[in-house]
Amino acid sequence: MLGLNKNDLTLLVVVAVLTLFAPFILNPFPTDSAMAQFNAGYPDLMQRFIIFGIFAIGFNILFGLTGYLSFGHAAFLGVGSYAAVWMFKLLSYNVVPAIGLAIIMAGLFSVLIGYVSLRRSGIYFSILTLAFAQMSFALAYSVLSNPKFNLTNGETGLQVYPSDPQIFHGEGMQDFPHFFGIYMNSTHTMNVGAWSFDFNAGYYLCAIIMIAVFYLSVRIFRSPFGMMLRAIKSNQTRMSYTGLNPRPHTLAAFVISGMYAGLAGGLMAAMDPLAGAERMQWTASGEVVLMTILGGTGTLIGPVLGAGFIKYFENIFSKINDNILHQWFAFLPDGLEDFVVFIIHPFIGKGWHLTLGIMFMLVVIFLPGGLVEGGQRLGKWIKSRGKSKAAATTEPAE
Repeated sequence: MLGLNKNDLTLLVVVAVLTLFAPFILNPFPTDSAMAQFNAGYPDLMQRFIIFGIFAIGFNILFGLTGYLSFGHAAFLGVGSYAAVWMFKLLSYNVVPAIGLAIIMAGLFSVLIGYVSLRRSGIYFSILTLAFAQMSFALAYSVLSNPKFNLTNGETGLQVYPSDPQIFHGEGMQDFPHFFGIYMNSTHTMNVGAWSFDFNAGYYLCAIIMIAVFYLSVRIFRSPFGMMLRAIKSNQTRMSYTGLNPRPHTLAAFVISGMYAGLAGGLMAAMDPLAGAERMQWTASGEVVLMTILGGTGTLIGPVLGAGFIKYFENIFSKINDNILHQWFAFLPDGLEDFVVFIIHPFIGKGWHLTLGIMFMLVVIFLPGGLVEGGQRLGKWIKSRGKSKAAATTEPAE
């Protein structure tokens, strides 16, 4: 079905179900309970799960299949955002042309960077992409924001002003991105007992797009093109000796990956019509590397899991403060309570990166295959435990 085998179709269905029912899945605790701070079913956060999931899926096509580690993909994310905001400024707030131009511009930009960077491999390729990303950041931050040619609006960031042309923006329409009249910030809240669930239009647009691009990535992984990319990762020199030129294939993977990043950047602008140079910084490129490795490099669902994992814990740990810790450990004696809060304090709030770093080290050391490997080990353990119980209960034959 859909050109997929049984396992891939099952995986696609799982991703679709998790994505479409996320408002229920991410709100397991009642709204007024003390555990409600662990809920993640807010529209803004769910949109970030999806958008960075798309970013990581695209990055995995390059890194997971070819082994080329790029530290410059944030440049395509930023180009996509700037292109989308320019469409808002020139035409209207409709997200379709904005997202379309974001993908096209990121694709063209990735052809240029990929053509130069892929002349080298290994660490030299990584350094070249990092250099391009930093050059792009500098261009967006200062060079392209001069009074004569203001393309990015520098430090302030590019946004839509009332004086912009917006030639297709009709009277009476809101000044916010929409999908043919359905505004991205429109949210329907459903109350069921002590629970509250938000269904946001922008989130579901992102969710449908992510299911589509996930399906596309599955087809790429299973195609002859995907097999060629794996062969490049396995032994590029041997491929060259057989007379096959690997560079067009790696460039194609680089461009596809860049277009995924441009799509993510366009969706970011569609959810919040503002584009800033900080989206091009190397830290954004490093974040997608962490997501991919944490989830499972070269696996289909790993990057999605990694993106959700990092964004969830970024949100949860950054919200916890000393007052909340004192509430949690109020049952301890006063001196011991203060000591426990003192020990945990560096790992919460603004220090949540320490927690992320420790989790990343643990995954790399004990689960080189990422969260996907962890899930596989857990599944095998459960199966082996079930078999051992069945064997223990079997009565010997008389």
